[in-house]
Amino acid sequence: MAIERTTGTDLDYGGESDSRKLLGQLRTALAEDSEGQERLDRVTSIIADAMGVEVCSIYLFRDSETLELCATEGLRPEAVHKTRMRIGEGLVGRVARDKRPINTADAPSEKGFRYMAETGEEQYSTFLGVPIQRLGENMGVLVVQSKERRAYSDDEVYGMEVVAMVLAEMTELGAFVGEGAALAPLHRRAVTFKGGIGQEGSAMGHVWLHEPRVVVTDPIGDDPDDELKKLDVAISTLQISVDELLATAGSADKEQLQVLEAYRMFANSRGWRRRMEEDIARGLSAAAAVEKEQTATRQRMSQVPDAYLRERLHDLDDLSNRLLRILTGQGKETGAEMPENPILIASNIGPGELLEYGRRKLKGIVLEEGSVASHAAIVARAWAIPLIVHTGPITAEALNGDLILVDGEHGVVHLRPEDPVVGSFRDKMAMEAAQQERYVDLRDKPAESKDGIRIRLTMNAGLMADLPSLGSSGAEGVGLFRTELQFLTQPKVPRRGELAEQYSSVLDRAGDKEVVFRTLDIGSDKVLPYMKPQDEPNPALGWRAIRVGLDKPGVMRMQLQALIRAAAGRKLSLMFPFIAQLQEFRDARELLFREIERERRMGHLLPHEVKVGAMLETPSMAFAPSQFFTEADFISIGGNDLKQFFYAADRENERVRRRYDTLNVSFLNLIEMIVRRCQETGTPVSFCGEDAGRPIEALVFAALGLRSLSMRPASIGPVKHLIRRMDLVGLRRVIDDARASGAQSVRPSVVEFLYKPNNGS
Repeated sequence: MAIERTTGTDLDYGGESDSRKLLGQLRTALAEDSEGQERLDRVTSIIADAMGVEVCSIYLFRDSETLELCATEGLRPEAVHKTRMRIGEGLVGRVARDKRPINTADAPSEKGFRYMAETGEEQYSTFLGVPIQRLGENMGVLVVQSKERRAYSDDEVYGMEVVAMVLAEMTELGAFVGEGAALAPLHRRAVTFKGGIGQEGSAMGHVWLHEPRVVVTDPIGDDPDDELKKLDVAISTLQISVDELLATAGSADKEQLQVLEAYRMFANSRGWRRRMEEDIARGLSAAAAVEKEQTATRQRMSQVPDAYLRERLHDLDDLSNRLLRILTGQGKETGAEMPENPILIASNIGPGELLEYGRRKLKGIVLEEGSVASHAAIVARAWAIPLIVHTGPITAEALNGDLILVDGEHGVVHLRPEDPVVGSFRDKMAMEAAQQERYVDLRDKPAESKDGIRIRLTMNAGLMADLPSLGSSGAEGVGLFRTELQFLTQPKVPRRGELAEQYSSVLDRAGDKEVVFRTLDIGSDKVLPYMKPQDEPNPALGWRAIRVGLDKPGVMRMQLQALIRAAAGRKLSLMFPFIAQLQEFRDARELLFREIERERRMGHLLPHEVKVGAMLETPSMAFAPSQFFTEADFISIGGNDLKQFFYAADRENERVRRRYDTLNVSFLNLIEMIVRRCQETGTPVSFCGEDAGRPIEALVFAALGLRSLSMRPASIGPVKHLIRRMDLVGLRRVIDDARASGAQSVRPSVVEFLYKPNNGS
């Protein structure tokens, strides 16, 4: 029988539709006291009978890449659990890959068709496959086939999607658990995720979900009228909450109000509501109808290239999530207690929310989205805990309390790992801990090479909580204090007095050790909550850092005043980020001097010494006029940005960011040229960035003439250990020989040198 779709303005909620009859039969079958395989077999029989087709088959994922035929009505029974295909392979694999239905009257003629001889499907021409998915998570494919050569109607496709939604929910609830990998219980399997490395390190702990998953316990509605009333009440509650947000946002800027207005528009959208009402008319519960719409929204989000439209779909997805929580009563506060050694799992997270967890609790962070230069990455580096980003749908797979291993060296996350993996990981962590113990004795010793060359090692920081590492790590000072975190973690611009107090506390904690403050580095991926987002095609090359500060000097002047007042008779060292031409540095420095003069006239105590430097992050400044190097009190090479611009390789793009070696001869030539120009003018120069904390890279930088390196606190021990065992003059000869040979990178020669006896291996 055809499953009719309700359309137009008059929805039939009173009579029992074919779809509701089918869902009712499925509910009865699923409620029977039977094994998972028996239930699946019964489901395929019911669907085939209701659709009037010869074949109904259910394919479920055996692993993340392989589908397995788990039940069928009409194909050969012996093919069950034997027929498998990779995602993207054949029509079934294409449905799973694209998460879209395939509906054809002549399956063998379709592109990508794969004939599975063991199934006996050669006699069936018509094919309709729909994805079994939940909130973007692939679970399998539902297929019907028939001998009659015809395409299924839109109504029949829609009806199959409703059925697939129910199957997804019941799979989530464990209705089809049985023997074999494909029928193994969900959320119990060992799963591995690969992502980008936001912060290195290793951690073993237990999952703590930032937003606990919502579970729809009954996807099939008993009474459409009753479910509609539930939806009406929930939507009204949602609309009231959005209206209250708008009413209390009187002081918000125009852009924030526009976002809230978009929320209100979606919350009152008749089309959004109508689609959920149609699903209820077909037999879904109100909660299942909301989740079906949310799944469709996430599918559209994944296919929209336009950033603005994608953001609007994200708003709709967020509203669906709020509505789902209202309907189920499953809020964020579930009463669950944070487990021992928690590792935070989230889709994404802002710096304010992350800081609320506190550095002493979290052992690691895993994000479905995020970026290697995001706010979360900055906080993770400050806390010296591993961070993995862009993992894919881990929030749909993880449960609070699950054992999880985070390998920040390789960008791998092991969720519910097998015992051998746990054992190997424990050994790895024990080895790392033993290595760290070796560095404790070096804490108060200088980073001086065997041939008497002294390298100054300083640390990067951005939070008050970082400062205890200044003594324990053996750092000689703070080579970079990121000031943007104080701005990113608040809903409005912090007051000058607050900033002055914070900066003063930083100087107090540092004592006689120098702290180099970097002025506000915002823009690109670091957008303030109260700052108008810029629609830029390439934000990393756009309106950011010093460009924002000079164009909108109000905030920068306020920050400079706070820094001057915080120093109050002490030394003040600050540097301006992302300088791309000499005049920018001169303008920024002049702005500082004007603020110092203003503070003097007001009678405030001034710093006894002011050092003004610049971050060299753009290749243009390596070729700047000599006045740049003479006028700057010091130069800090910002290695992360400089490398991405030098290689034209976006550091957020995993395909290219690891393609280019820091020890490539071309990049080292650039670094050496900067060092030489600084030596000619007597300008102190340091290297700041991830590469400064990698021992081999740090050694090469030191051999090329850099005498100051700034890195995360945890890297100081390993770098110091290797420097003290090394003859830098000898290493320099190895580097020069490699460059003269025409090698692309000096790394192989350097590694070979290090592993020779008595050379620091």
